Amino acid sequence: NVKMPPRSKVNSSLGKAIIRKRFEGKRRPTERDTELHTTDMDDGPSWTKLQSITQQGDLEEFLHTAELAGTEFTAERMNVKIIAANDKAVNPYLLSADEEAQTLQKHREHGDMLRVPRRPAWDETTTASELHRAERESFMGWRRELAQLQEQEGLLLTPFERNLEVWRQLWRVLERSHLVVQIVDARNPMLFRSRDLTDYVAEIDERKRSLLLVNKADMLSDRQRAAWADYFEAQGIAYLFFSAKESNERLEEEREREAAERLAREMAMHTVSDDALDGIRDLDELKEREQQAGRRNHDHDREAAEAAAAAAAFEASVRAVSLSAGDLRTRVLQPAELVSILMRECPRIADDRSHGRLMIGLVGYPNVGKSSTINALVGAKKVNVGAMPGKTKHFQTIHLTDDVVLCDCPGLVFPTFATTQADMVCNGVLPIDQLREFTGPSGLVARRIPRWALEAIYGIEVRTRPLEEGGDGVPTAEELLTAYAAARGMFKGGEGNPDEARAARVLLKDYVAGKLLYCHPPPSWPAAEDFNADHYTPQAVARRTRHLVEATDADGASFTVRHAASDRNNVRRAIATSGSARVDALDARFFTTGAALATAQRGAGAHR
Repeated sequence: NVKMPPRSKVNSSLGKAIIRKRFEGKRRPTERDTELHTTDMDDGPSWTKLQSITQQGDLEEFLHTAELAGTEFTAERMNVKIIAANDKAVNPYLLSADEEAQTLQKHREHGDMLRVPRRPAWDETTTASELHRAERESFMGWRRELAQLQEQEGLLLTPFERNLEVWRQLWRVLERSHLVVQIVDARNPMLFRSRDLTDYVAEIDERKRSLLLVNKADMLSDRQRAAWADYFEAQGIAYLFFSAKESNERLEEEREREAAERLAREMAMHTVSDDALDGIRDLDELKEREQQAGRRNHDHDREAAEAAAAAAAFEASVRAVSLSAGDLRTRVLQPAELVSILMRECPRIADDRSHGRLMIGLVGYPNVGKSSTINALVGAKKVNVGAMPGKTKHFQTIHLTDDVVLCDCPGLVFPTFATTQADMVCNGVLPIDQLREFTGPSGLVARRIPRWALEAIYGIEVRTRPLEEGGDGVPTAEELLTAYAAARGMFKGGEGNPDEARAARVLLKDYVAGKLLYCHPPPSWPAAEDFNADHYTPQAVARRTRHLVEATDADGASFTVRHAASDRNNVRRAIATSGSARVDALDARFFTTGAALATAQRGAGAHR
């Protein structure tokens, strides 16, 4: 007889284990506990109230709305819709061309419903509690309108700011500013532009003006800037092109050159002969300290004088700018030119807050380069300012010149339409590191960037489905990610398959950063396919990568893609034994074995 080991006293069933894990370190509910949900009182420190909230789960959004309303609530479990795709070539997370056209048409029809929350009217007799209550009620009504727009019309909205405190900062900036500048990304200006914000500025004061600053304009070709200029002028939108990245790079080069010149002057001043060095060693220690203190004071005075001279030179360069309307049409402005144009466009409004100065408000998404633009303008003046993070918690005022004050609003995510979640990821609206579904965004990248350009930029070979098997020459997300992961040595544990999720994060970050450049055309552009043709000529790609080499043949000069990483044998084996290639091989072996078995069975029956 085999003696069984004693049974453990600890119940090891799966259900019990899940319950223990769920209430680990917590008190389990008892029969006396109420089933009502309670929320914390709004009595925390002020900095917690200004935390940006752009995404909430269904339960979190519901509880937050109920807390704003101050009412009790009940909830129902909604149905779950499961999406399945039978065709591997069709990505269920992307829209077809017809579906995308229909969605964009619905966006145009309902564009007027994307509004900015208004601050309720108030005067000197309004108490703080009355104003806060009216603001909460107005904000709750605004959120309810957006929810109805999504539910009734079936439209997809980008994550937008859901924290009332952040919108209050915008209201203060709009009330103070004479000119409100919306900063947008040049690759997709209309996504980051709030059309209703321009109307809201005019509602506050008809004398106030609005302007669109198209940042990262260095990513647009001359032809693309001309196309956007045509569209903005046709729509009556005041605009300017600017590149904070190029301006900051030039400022950094100038700082390095000035630092090198200053170091050379100091070394020349302190270069002495051996006899003079012996005399210096005999000086009294007290005298040395006095001289050192004098030198420190002299250095401080010299730095102050240099800063004043730089500020005067900057203001002189601003006054010296003379650009016509034709020059401004497609020109990427320098910092001094931008300040000069803003001063020219800003109306002078006499009020108690401005004290005769021009108040210019800067508003934009957190990732469009608003802080980089401010650093470019402030750095051109050679004025040191405190660190400005990508997301400011309160609005700040920065004295740019004696006559100009910048009002920096916290980075604000306005509600806008989107076609798919994948489109929001590629536009930098959703964080890539928190991404769970990566085939949709990666499929968009594979559609928008030519296959040969992807191969040239990364030195990989992307194998696609042959035409006779239903392929169209455009790689799927799986084909692109498998090729990149195998070429870069990104493999999973266990069977060693290519790590497609890790490869997707790298490719998507390159896309958002502009290494894989794609610029959206204006809505009036006739053919969206050729809008980015200038970026993906062989000559343009050859300047950005070492994997595209020029080869001379009998027909003349041509360009050939060199697959440096994909030429290795282990990479070829990894690609051939992963993903769809491995599945096709298994299917081929299965059906071949089945056919052989059926033939053998028929032969055995005939023999009998």
